[in-house]
Amino acid sequence: MLTDSFGRALDYLRVSVTDRCNLRCVYCMPEEGVQWKPHDNVLKFEEITRLCRVMVALGIRKVRVTGGEPLVRRGVASFIKELKAIPGIEKVTLTTNGFLLGAYLSEAAALSPASFPDGVNISLDALDGERFKRISRTEGTLPGDILPHIESLLEKRIQVKVNCVPVQGFNEEEIVPLAELARDREIAVRFIELMPLGSAAGFRPITGDEVAALLEKAYGALVPFTGVEGSGPAVYFSLPGFKGKIGFINPVSHGFCKTCNRLRLTSEGQLKPCLSDSYAVDLRALLRGGASDGEITVAVKEAVSKKPKYHTLSPVYGASPEETGKRHTDGMFGIGG
Repeated sequence: MLTDSFGRALDYLRVSVTDRCNLRCVYCMPEEGVQWKPHDNVLKFEEITRLCRVMVALGIRKVRVTGGEPLVRRGVASFIKELKAIPGIEKVTLTTNGFLLGAYLSEAAALSPASFPDGVNISLDALDGERFKRISRTEGTLPGDILPHIESLLEKRIQVKVNCVPVQGFNEEEIVPLAELARDREIAVRFIELMPLGSAAGFRPITGDEVAALLEKAYGALVPFTGVEGSGPAVYFSLPGFKGKIGFINPVSHGFCKTCNRLRLTSEGQLKPCLSDSYAVDLRALLRGGASDGEITVAVKEAVSKKPKYHTLSPVYGASPEETGKRHTDGMFGIGG
C-alpha cells in the first residue's frame, strides 16, 4: 500500500495526457492564451503505461485520464484499453468537456469493449448557449450537443457525472438548470468550488453552501446520500423526485485534505503529490534517462513522502495570507484537470 507521512493511503492517480484543449474557459486559461507544450516534452502513451504499472505495484488502483481535453489527443481509446489491461487496476475513468465524445465512442466501439472507460465525468458549466460561449470563450460549440452523448454513455451502462464550476458573473443562473439534468437521468451533477489556480484567481467563486441554498429553494431539501461510487472527495445528496444525485466538491470553503487519496501525473511527466504545492518529481527525466523500474519506484515514494498535510488554496486549514497568495500560478490545463 502506498501511504504518505500522515497515514493517508494513496490509491488514485490522475493522468493528464495533454495540456491542449478545444475550449478556452475563463477559469482555466488566461484570455491571451497559452503556449502549448512541445510534443516532444509530452509523455508517450507507452511511457505513461509503464509509470502506471510501477505505481500499481505500489498500490494505485484507480486511474483517471484527464487533460487539458484528453480527447484532442489521438489514440486515447487504445490507451484506455492498455490501462484497463494492467493487472491491479480496478477502475479507469475519463474527464472530458464532451464535445469530442461522439468520435471517441465510435472509435472505442470499433476497437474493443475494453476501450470504454468505467466512468465519464463531463465538464459543463452552462446549458444556455450564450452563457456557455462567454465562459468557454469558444464559438461554434453548443452545450446541447453534449446531451446525446450522455444518453449514449448511459445506454452502455457507463457511469456519468456532470461537473460544473460556478463562477460569479458567468453562470449563477445555470446552477438550477444543470441540476435538472439529474431529475430523469441516473447521473450525478456535481458543483465544484472555483480554486484560485492560475487565471481562476481573478474570478469570484460561488461556494458550495451558496449553491446548495439555491437548489433547496428550487427543489426542496437536500438529503445526504452515500451510494454514489467514486474515487474523490464529492459529497452526494438526493433531491425529491430526482433519479440522479447532486454532488458537492468544496475544497476552498470546507476542504477534504484529511482523506486525500490522490497523486497527479502531468502530461510532461511531473508527479505532483498536491494540487496546491509546486513540488513535483520529474519522472520523464528518469524514463528517458534509462532508469529502471526500481529507480522510478524510489522516486515515486520520494514524491509521496513530500505530500503536504493540507492545501494552501484558502485559510480553511489555517494557511496565512502569504501562503494562500503564492505557489498557485499554474492553471488546471497544465496540471491536469
